[in-house]
Amino acid sequence: MKNASQLREDILSLDHREYPAYKSLKGAYRFKNYILYIDHVQGDPFASPSHIRVEIDHKTAGFPGEYYRDHLTRVTLADYLLRQFARESAKYSGRARGSGKSGVIQVSRCGQVILERSACRVDEKKIMACFYIGFPANGRSINAGELEKVLFQYLPDCVEKAFFYGRQDPGKLQRAIWLAEDQSFLREALAERKMVAFVADGSILPRESGVSDRPMKESIPFQSPETLRISLELPHRGTITGMGIPQGITLIVGGGYHGKSTLLTALQEGVYNHIAGDGREYVITDATAQKLRSEDGRAIRDIDISLFINDLPNHKDTHSFSTEDASGSTSQAAGIVEGMEAGSKLILLDEDTSATNFMVRDTFMQSVIARENEPITPFIERARDLFEKAGISTILVAGSSGAFFHIADLVLQMDEYIPRDITGIVKPMLSRFPLTASKPGAFRMPGSRRVMTQPLAGRVPEGRNWKGESSPGWENPGEEADVDDDSDRGKNRWNRPAGEARGRERIKIRTHGADGFSYGHEEVDLRYLEQLRDPEQTAALGLLLKYASEHLIDGRRTLSEIADNLSGKLEKGAFSFLEGETPLPGGYAVPRRQEIYACLNRCRRK
Repeated sequence: MKNASQLREDILSLDHREYPAYKSLKGAYRFKNYILYIDHVQGDPFASPSHIRVEIDHKTAGFPGEYYRDHLTRVTLADYLLRQFARESAKYSGRARGSGKSGVIQVSRCGQVILERSACRVDEKKIMACFYIGFPANGRSINAGELEKVLFQYLPDCVEKAFFYGRQDPGKLQRAIWLAEDQSFLREALAERKMVAFVADGSILPRESGVSDRPMKESIPFQSPETLRISLELPHRGTITGMGIPQGITLIVGGGYHGKSTLLTALQEGVYNHIAGDGREYVITDATAQKLRSEDGRAIRDIDISLFINDLPNHKDTHSFSTEDASGSTSQAAGIVEGMEAGSKLILLDEDTSATNFMVRDTFMQSVIARENEPITPFIERARDLFEKAGISTILVAGSSGAFFHIADLVLQMDEYIPRDITGIVKPMLSRFPLTASKPGAFRMPGSRRVMTQPLAGRVPEGRNWKGESSPGWENPGEEADVDDDSDRGKNRWNRPAGEARGRERIKIRTHGADGFSYGHEEVDLRYLEQLRDPEQTAALGLLLKYASEHLIDGRRTLSEIADNLSGKLEKGAFSFLEGETPLPGGYAVPRRQEIYACLNRCRRK
């Protein structure tokens, strides 16, 4: 390993040479308090910036051992340090002169939730930060003097202020660690109390705007109804009070603009820990909770939606249903079944984003359209069985149909952002508004018995891509073979030989923000996965899909097994299983198992 002075000499020797000569700098260099790695050098000043990494051992960094003793504290510390580093590097980004991306310092930008990211990782031995620097040039000639400034003046200052305990506000850092531990404690306490969510008194739920996730100023603090208020003793904050939502079926109602969807959005975000000052720090939801909605036009592949849809006029098999252009009702039915298979114990629904004919059929419609002519068993007739027989709770926002009052265990009315428990008022009224519901068939867990034989990478089938555009045809589709063994129900099999992609041209992944990504020629549409909080999670899903295609899809593993394999590897060592000789660069964040499963289900080619 070379030292810093040798790097300086090497840089200055390249001055005015052609830009590709920068590639000779690739390697590791020991600075006074850290090791600098140049892992990849951009091809020209207009290309994506070079991959840079720094490592600091804990003895040098000086952080107390209790701040990296387990996974929770390590992720929280890494998040805190990354935010500090992003703030410091922003002061210097672009100050080096030159063409193209000269002098740019790119660091992952963190939002309101805490995610495990490739940009900063903490383990039992060290702190590692991955970021990007645009190597300076004049035209396409090396500007060595400006790179020397970046690596020997700007970067050392940023590293010292961000990654050394002596330069931190110890009280602020301690509060960040304690907050994460309190949030984790709360989530565990909910399960013990048979609750699915908690909203602390004083929480600020409204957001600044539709494009900002920051808390709205001068908004009304949350106040729990007395009938639902619980008190918990947290390890660090002490006593906290708020609304506990029990397992079962919860209905949220109220007039327009009174906060129904705002509460639901806060609950769907409650699967993540939040930073101090967000306003939703103590809005905690079951970690498996999944927000679902209709997704017109999505692809569905061999999903058992017979729990909700049967006896289609075209005699299509709903025990193993496939389509390249799903309707609102079939897409939502598939989404709920997929959520069940992914292990979700809480479903979040909003009437406004749901397919009306999937959710409910009113009395008059049932009198006009005979049951035998309606293939849909609406959600309202299955919600009770989902809870009592499958242990899956529901939180539903409704603003137009009163039918949902009949199935609710708890009814909350939002009145100017203040919730009121009106369960006791509503229940006596139900006899005056009877709900004529047909008896659905016997409840059973859905499943699929189809073997998937279609390769993952290739042309996109007919239907819509993530932009809503028509896509080219699907040539030579693979055959589907039935599996007689009933034990395979609910386990969609993929049958693509592992490693097939290795012998072909390299498959490129391009991320479209948080909305989806392209995998070769295929577009994977993730627009409606509302709990994907960051484009870096979407980027990670692209890598996971590629890994699954090359290593896991072998005709024996089921989709559930593949999702379990991927999420298990992420829990064990984050992105380590995706890395080669050098760590994964910045730009990736760990997604939940629910989003991994949903991503695999939205691939048009399997």
